[in-house]
Amino acid sequence: MSLQASGAVSPAAPSPADPLAQTPLHALHLRLGAKMVPFAGYAMPLHYAAGLLKEHLHTRAAAGFFDVSHMGQIALTTRSGDVAEAAGALEKLVPIDILGLEDGRQRYGFLTDAAGGILDDLMVARLPDRLHVVVNAANKTADLARIQAHLPDGVAATLVPDALIALQGPKAADVLARLAPAVAAMRFMDVRTIDLLGTPCLVSRSGYTGEDGFEIAVPAERAEAVAEALLAAPEVMPVGLGARDSLRLEAGLPLHGSDIDAGTSPVEASLAWAISPARRRGGAREGGFPGADRILAEMKAGSGRRRVGLRPEGRAPVRADAPLFSAEAGGEAVGRVTSGGFGPSLGAPVAMGTLPSVLASPGTRVFAEVRGQRLPLVVSPLPFVPAGFKRG
Repeated sequence: MSLQASGAVSPAAPSPADPLAQTPLHALHLRLGAKMVPFAGYAMPLHYAAGLLKEHLHTRAAAGFFDVSHMGQIALTTRSGDVAEAAGALEKLVPIDILGLEDGRQRYGFLTDAAGGILDDLMVARLPDRLHVVVNAANKTADLARIQAHLPDGVAATLVPDALIALQGPKAADVLARLAPAVAAMRFMDVRTIDLLGTPCLVSRSGYTGEDGFEIAVPAERAEAVAEALLAAPEVMPVGLGARDSLRLEAGLPLHGSDIDAGTSPVEASLAWAISPARRRGGAREGGFPGADRILAEMKAGSGRRRVGLRPEGRAPVRADAPLFSAEAGGEAVGRVTSGGFGPSLGAPVAMGTLPSVLASPGTRVFAEVRGQRLPLVVSPLPFVPAGFKRG
């Protein structure tokens, strides 16, 4: 999922007169000494006493605990009890195969508009009695309204008030299995209802750091008890939005509102892999989603620009919105940096940006303008850090 839901880059903030919402774990964050900041209308932890760098490296080495309760969780249910009815309805808004999604599995996708742009990216899980959709924090109200507006009679979409916790890192499975041994057998993108401390929780083996881990939807009134049980493990450190952003950047995962948005097609975003074969040309249910003509045409012929990884040649980080040039001097900007910062796991700066497709091949040298100087970068494959997902 994108870091519009979980990163350090703030989406549109509420006006100063609007009170910030609090997650069910707000009091816990304060007890843990978190530095709280506004994010997507919520008071959220930016970092704790250890600081961003240690939180990032600890997640890569052991396990990080994240509160992502500000994200939107939407349940799609039917009067008939037939989940296929909800799946068919949602398929009209997304270019992914939901009818073919098996019970207990989830899939990454996006809501597209008529012009083929990405309104939001999301995760869809199929359960025996419903679809469970996780969307980005800043977009959840608009996403819910869009989904509701396109549902037939007999299918309903509602926000789920549960807290959402992420446990990420190579030791995450060991930690969670002490509370619920059944999670050890789960694969990447499996979803199960699991008992944690006597509370049924919806657990998925997924996350947005590039590491193995889990996302846990837990009833709000039980969130603090579950959180404290996880934090009691010596392998676990609380981690804020700052390190979550650097983790997802190293993992090459896009941030909605920066790397992807309504002005970016899935092909331009280098996310065409997520478009299911059943929805592609020649597939069982070809097209039928907003923007299908443009998106399927770009899948065949290519797009004029692409999201790429970028490795600055020096030590200075290159931040979002820096213009990109094909030459060290002269000429017009050909693209821009969309996310950038220091990669603690690499000990070096990393970035992502958009470039014309003719300049998007790994090894191509481009230049970012920073404070009047052009700094060299090399187009690099994504992710910068290999993924640690449990696929088998």
